Amino acid sequence: MSELDVQISSAFDPFAEANAEDSSAGTKEYVHVRTQQRNGRKSLTTVQGLKKEFSYNKILKDLKKEFCCNGTVVQDPELGQVIQLQGDQRKNVSTFLVQAGIVKKENIKIHGF
Repeated sequence: MSELDVQISSAFDPFAEANAEDSSAGTKEYVHVRTQQRNGRKSLTTVQGLKKEFSYNKILKDLKKEFCCNGTVVQDPELGQVIQLQGDQRKNVSTFLVQAGIVKKENIKIHGF
């Protein structure tokens, strides 16, 4: 019995390695490009996960000019700032972000394909 008590009272944490691995695995930040269906054939494209040092309004202005669509920047309590564009612009936005050097191609996740 005394040996068992000694083993239980030891300060061994079996989840210490798993927690350390999770913290290093989460360092890769992704930019998520999604589409949301509105009514009928209308849809919205949302872009979230851009770094905070970028000016969302300038990126939005260039996206609107490039793709001839309207858009806005929305403040979400959970996700932070999200860019919304009219229409299904997933492929266009992903190629624009890569060509502009804002995000690397492997850090973009396009949802809905």
